[in-house]
Amino acid sequence: MDTDAAGHHHNTAIVRFVEASEAALMRGRGVSGYFGVVPRVRFEVDFEARLYFGQPVTTQLVLERIGRTSMTFHFEVWGEEFDGCPRQRAASGRYVTAHVPRAGGRAEPWPTAWLTALRATATESCVSDLPGERR
Repeated sequence: MDTDAAGHHHNTAIVRFVEASEAALMRGRGVSGYFGVVPRVRFEVDFEARLYFGQPVTTQLVLERIGRTSMTFHFEVWGEEFDGCPRQRAASGRYVTAHVPRAGGRAEPWPTAWLTALRATATESCVSDLPGERR
């Protein structure tokens, strides 16, 4: 579903790859209840190379900044060596999330427990892959 007739991924697959890394990062830090209250308020991406059906993909995500009500992430998506082509960066960019609890409808400060879990590792990165793909 993520590839077109030419056999390469649609650009929208990048967002899914990045969100999978974000989920892994939050799970790994013990942050629960995160999804559903963190809309993306800004997303920018530079597409640099194609990703092909069956090609292993690695996504690296770095939490760059934690603000009072928002977080900024940087990401890189790499197509691993495939069918005679070398490993190359397929996309890179940044995005911002905001903490918007369902009842409030407006951005609110991050829960203290989340800040504690995330600030301890704010400069670490998370590398993840979709099922069936390698790191």
